[in-house]
Amino acid sequence: MKRLLITGAAGGVGKVMRTRLAHMAETVRLSDIAPMDPAGPNEEVVQCDLADAAAVMDLVDGCDGIVHLGGVSVERPFAQILKGNIEGVYNLYEAARAHGMPRIVFASSNHVVGFHRQDSHLQATDPVMPDGLYGVSKCFGEAMASMYHSKFGQETAIVRIGSCFPKPVNHRMLGTWMSYDDFVSMIEAIFRAPMLGCPIIWGISNNDVTWWDNSAARYLGWRPKDNSETYRAELDAAGPPPPVDDPASVYQGGAFTQDPILKE
Repeated sequence: MKRLLITGAAGGVGKVMRTRLAHMAETVRLSDIAPMDPAGPNEEVVQCDLADAAAVMDLVDGCDGIVHLGGVSVERPFAQILKGNIEGVYNLYEAARAHGMPRIVFASSNHVVGFHRQDSHLQATDPVMPDGLYGVSKCFGEAMASMYHSKFGQETAIVRIGSCFPKPVNHRMLGTWMSYDDFVSMIEAIFRAPMLGCPIIWGISNNDVTWWDNSAARYLGWRPKDNSETYRAELDAAGPPPPVDDPASVYQGGAFTQDPILKE
């Protein structure tokens, strides 16, 4: 690609992808509402509020691909989620439609299915059961991606990220962990595919513990390699798993299922 846009580039995963995806384009355009490190070689840094439609229109101009990590990434009051995750997603898709419909990787979340139990094994076609306002906003983003694909042909990979960290930090993450290496290889496969469509991809590594079936996305050729089981002994040594009746052991969304609706 000539120019790849990464939104949310000041966030935890965004900072990693800033470096790890640099080989995918001649120029990487980095965006966030928060301050970012200065631009390095072959980088452009653009501070942008996703709720500002005109700014997002300019942001997407000239981009061949988009990795959309931007927006609110945890449970927050509705007014904050509305701006970043609902208005922001609409603005992004309208900007993409106006600028040639570059392929999009949309960072959705496991929290769209958070109230499914951990003893379930889900297909991408199973009903959503969001566990909070954040999860609801990601359901909205998935619906926008689907509608723009059906109506206009905009291609999007909807990636329901489990837990993308250097390693799992609790026992629940044995079922949700995705390594940085596996996320990078997924993004490479998404942009390499001759035809993408609008698939839902479960964002997990090749873990022994799994609640999600990724067989519908195998046509992309992505095969994750890392396994959370590598870290089980380390987690067990740090402390026992939560009780069997704890939300972290019952629901796929874990403790998010018990979070209150936050007010301003």
